Amino acid sequence: MTGLGFDVSFGVTTVPGKRSPTRLWSMLKRSEYSFDERKKEILGAIVRSHIATGSPIGSRALTTRSSESLSSATIRNICAELEDEGYLTHPHTSAGRVPTDKGYRYYVDNLMVSARVSRSDVIRINERLLGAGSLASPERLMERTSRLLSQLSDNVGIVITPLASQELLHHIEFVKLADLRILVITVSMARRVRNCVIRVDSEFSQDELNSTARYLIEDFRGLSLEQIREELLERMNAEKALYDTLLRNAVMLCSRSLQEGDEPDVFIEGASNIISKQDFAGAEPLRALLKMFEEKGRIVKILNECIDSGKLGPVAVRIGSENRLADMRSCTVIASRCFSQGGGIGVVGPTRLQYERLISLVDYTAKVCERALSAGGFSSDTQRADG
Repeated sequence: MTGLGFDVSFGVTTVPGKRSPTRLWSMLKRSEYSFDERKKEILGAIVRSHIATGSPIGSRALTTRSSESLSSATIRNICAELEDEGYLTHPHTSAGRVPTDKGYRYYVDNLMVSARVSRSDVIRINERLLGAGSLASPERLMERTSRLLSQLSDNVGIVITPLASQELLHHIEFVKLADLRILVITVSMARRVRNCVIRVDSEFSQDELNSTARYLIEDFRGLSLEQIREELLERMNAEKALYDTLLRNAVMLCSRSLQEGDEPDVFIEGASNIISKQDFAGAEPLRALLKMFEEKGRIVKILNECIDSGKLGPVAVRIGSENRLADMRSCTVIASRCFSQGGGIGVVGPTRLQYERLISLVDYTAKVCERALSAGGFSSDTQRADG
């Protein structure tokens, strides 16, 4: 495992026969952050056993799993060290150990073996997401994706669409309404339809609105509304005399559309699955967790924070106390960016999860979903499943 991630230098003179401060610092780093093979083996065995059983794991149960045939006493000493270092804890004095959030994190980062998506999961994902029903509309695809993630993980499946400002424009219409209101209808390049009503300060005729929409489609198809607004402002400065009215209308309508309709849609399935989980103890924490799943803004924040925290690889994992929201401190979030313009998919469950399987499942599902949206459907599978 790596050290603290920064260099330390001491501008002092060493004394013969004494360890240098640099040497002492090196020894400190090794003692705090390095694992010998025995510790790795014991921690990995405890994590895997606890994930499988949900019960504390005692030293006697580990003796048969040790490659060196370690005695119960030796295993107890190793477990005590791992507990002192914060990787394990035990719910009762006489009980075995269970992983802490830190223990799960070390396991995911260092001990977990990456797994392929099983053939049965690949078949089910492809059948559900690449069938005619899913490809009828982007909304149907995202709805089925969240439901499928929930079913395959037995936890909560979430899909978040990109912001309206980030989606690439294919078509736009402005429809005049009463009381200085205008209905804005946008269709993305992925054929995702969004509607929002904006308020304006002055009256527009329907002909003016039609002319503005044609101008945006002909000149800016394939750009996001945010990019379009920036380009319009640049054109206003360069071509003010020629396009003053048309550009001003376009800038104003785009800006108001971004202000009123720039929210992602959230598709969430399986919140009721957590009720049956033995990992969530107590009615009040469970009630708070269920309530949180009803709040769209918090779900968006949770998934985006998880995705943004990912340093390596396409899938990010936040475990227990790594989550900023207090209601999520007993949960793990596994998430991946799914669309090139933002948004993502993920699974939320207890910290005791089948990490290998669910990480590969989220990764594969994200790729299938993104390809289906960008290509309008496909039938071949690029990932070889397990035989």
